[in-house]
Amino acid sequence: MRKDRLRDTRKDKGITQQQLADVIATDVSNYSRKESGNVSIVMREWEKISEFLGVPLYEIYEDDYVPAPAEEINKNDNHTVMKDKVMTVIKDEDFYKAIIRDLQEYISLLKQEIYSLKNSKK
Repeated sequence: MRKDRLRDTRKDKGITQQQLADVIATDVSNYSRKESGNVSIVMREWEKISEFLGVPLYEIYEDDYVPAPAEEINKNDNHTVMKDKVMTVIKDEDFYKAIIRDLQEYISLLKQEIYSLKNSKK
């Protein structure tokens, strides 16, 4: 998969492919294949490129994974029925906030349990 965000950021900053090739210790033709998606970019290379460009990794990173197209059978506002599975889309922001709140409470309980276990050993 072509790395459009990386390419666009590189061009916006006036950086050449040769400069980034030097950063990740490869030749420019190999770097060009990486940017065009023909060769994978390993995470350490992503990190070096991100640091050199002075941007957070999430602004340029694009995964090589391309999901296979799913056969969509039926779709409405809340559910998408695909071959062998049903995906539910919940658009209510309060639902997600409630999940986060519950998880935070659970984390707090776990911290209390850890504290009490540490103190019971003394």
